[in-house]
Amino acid sequence: MTYTHEDLSRLQANSLKMQSWIRRQTFSPELEKTLRRFSSWEVSELILKVNQSTFRGRLAADPSLPAGEVVGDGRQRWYTLEEINEMRRRMKVNRRSLLPRRPTGKRAFRAAVANFKGGAGKSTVALHFAHAAALDGYRVLVVDFDPQATLSHSMGLSDVAEEYTVWGIMARDLVRETDRMNEAPTAAESGASLPRRQIPSSIRDMGLGTLRVPDFIKPTAWSSIDIIPSCANAAFVEFASAQYRHLNPDWSFFAAVSRYLDGLAPDAYDLVIFDCPPAIGYQSMNAVFAADMLYIPSGPGYWEYDSTTSFIGQLAEALEDLSAGFPAGNLPLPKAFLEIRFLLTRYEPGNDLHRAMFDAFRKVFDGHVAEHPIEMTRAVEQSGRFLSSVYEIDYRDMTRETWRRARTTFDQAYAEFRDTVLSAWDRLEDVA
Repeated sequence: MTYTHEDLSRLQANSLKMQSWIRRQTFSPELEKTLRRFSSWEVSELILKVNQSTFRGRLAADPSLPAGEVVGDGRQRWYTLEEINEMRRRMKVNRRSLLPRRPTGKRAFRAAVANFKGGAGKSTVALHFAHAAALDGYRVLVVDFDPQATLSHSMGLSDVAEEYTVWGIMARDLVRETDRMNEAPTAAESGASLPRRQIPSSIRDMGLGTLRVPDFIKPTAWSSIDIIPSCANAAFVEFASAQYRHLNPDWSFFAAVSRYLDGLAPDAYDLVIFDCPPAIGYQSMNAVFAADMLYIPSGPGYWEYDSTTSFIGQLAEALEDLSAGFPAGNLPLPKAFLEIRFLLTRYEPGNDLHRAMFDAFRKVFDGHVAEHPIEMTRAVEQSGRFLSSVYEIDYRDMTRETWRRARTTFDQAYAEFRDTVLSAWDRLEDVA
């Protein structure tokens, strides 16, 4: 018996039907992911990091502050993220603002979570860092470069047209950059007219060239997180990009996403997080060239260490080749990052092999390894199974200790990520 593309299409159709069932089990009855409220204990101790008695005193002293909602036995109030952010803007403790630090005069900082080892935890890390940053008061844009679209699905988006993914951004850039080149009247040296580059109607008629920057950005259940989503059909971007390069060899296609993000208002977001695919290709290299920092997750095993070593070696070779012979557009070459960090995931502190590999990572990548790995806990496993972060899971759905342990591992990893970002962010060039 043999199988063709028709069989693959049939299997995909069955899978899409199952996706609908899974969404009904995981999300709200309306098939729309919603964000839970947060208890006064979480808001004071874990989010605003204010003593509970101080928090209650501030609320009592100013009745105009959000009152939250009484749930269940009435012992606690529960607040939405919007209410939390309003309190953050209006409350001060010991004359200290509760707003997160953001360097003045800088655009949003861009961090790429990348490794071509599948299962390294890229989407899990990107999801949790985005949610933790939002709870920290930052405005976040996540960009899903991975055709598997795990991050998009975790953010509650499933019905996404490929034109509104990174592929659409690249195709839009091809049209716009080609038109710009065609409008140039003469060559710089000879004064001769440059040959006009033709874009096939199959690309131009999609109308991508006329789309605005916000058209690719979708809201999520988190009011301070937006996303440029991905979808399974976006997998063909690797094939399409090779075709596009031949249409216009002078097009600096690896600068497409960077050019797009430059079109955002500098203060539209604070943090941009890229979830990269498990491969070095057109999408992942666009992410790399747009990123200010590389954050590289890796499992704690030897083969994962070996794969991570191969990844940075192949990435180095790709960056060297691209710096030598490809159009760069507005990108300075060679590509330079403000920081590179490795983060161990699925780490078990009681496992001798994991501890040994953690020591090996620190010796080999001296100064570039995050000190707080992501520990494997039951709550972490559950969050992945239900396409939700630990921050979205209600601690009442399990023992508070189990939930707190999972949250602590991500809190510590995020705090180190945030501090690394802030240190590098200060070195980012000021917005002109």
